[in-house]
Amino acid sequence: MKTLYSTKVDVVGGRNGTATSDDGLLALKLAQPVAIGGRGGAPNPEQLFAAGYAGCFGSAVIHVARGRHRISDDQVAVAATVGLVSKDDGQIALTVALDVTIDGVDPETAEAIVAEAHRTCPYSNAVRGNIDVQISVTAR
Repeated sequence: MKTLYSTKVDVVGGRNGTATSDDGLLALKLAQPVAIGGRGGAPNPEQLFAAGYAGCFGSAVIHVARGRHRISDDQVAVAATVGLVSKDDGQIALTVALDVTIDGVDPETAEAIVAEAHRTCPYSNAVRGNIDVQISVTAR
């Protein structure tokens, strides 16, 4: 296996701490969401995960679509919703919903592109079998 890219982020203080990347481009405070008893007012790990998954999945959609159609980056939008849920056994788990919109293709083509993107996206492959991921597709 050949490493294409690697990054390191240090977090001090957990959900109410700070996150800093090794290149200094990411430097932010973290805060537990108010909805689960935190103070809020700063990004939380679920928001960062949602941003990463949406960005990665959007790039996978663009890559797959370009193999079939003329499509520009701004014709693909992904909204990722990440939730924390309490399971019956008391464990806390993540859920993900990806709402994908592709402009300039018909619904059948959009569904096929997104299905292939879900098979190739590194985030999808990392969570497959571990996190419930629901995907909805809109073609415009």
